Amino acid sequence: MASVLVVAHAPLATALRAVAHHVYPEKDGLIAALDIAPERSLEAAEADVRAAVANLPPGDVLLLSDVFGATPCKAAQAVAADNPRVRLVAGVNVPMLWRALCYADCALDELIERAVGGAQNGVLPVASARRQNQPTRPLADDQDHHHDQQ
Repeated sequence: MASVLVVAHAPLATALRAVAHHVYPEKDGLIAALDIAPERSLEAAEADVRAAVANLPPGDVLLLSDVFGATPCKAAQAVAADNPRVRLVAGVNVPMLWRALCYADCALDELIERAVGGAQNGVLPVASARRQNQPTRPLADDQDHHHDQQ
């Protein structure tokens, strides 16, 4: 079973871990969060990622970072480059994280595929139109409003 480490700009990683715990409290031991403070150097962030990975249960590790090319991602990328059991996906969002936890028992390549699919399927344009097929209550000063029509 793979562990998941969210590496992101502070306080996003901790917030995502809290959201994951809300839905998957039984998988609390599989997920860790590492918030990278704005003033943290790349070298220090990489050392933090290495330490966080070392504190996870033995086995595969899926690193999820927020923004490709930013310090958290670069630090995680350096760690993943040194270890074939550690893989990185950038662009973490809540559906990606939930999917990763749901399929944590899959092989790492399949886990990545499912996590990325969850992220992509979780991004949708949503219309701001009024809800359809639901009656609206008339305003109090509506002339057609009668006391027996609620």
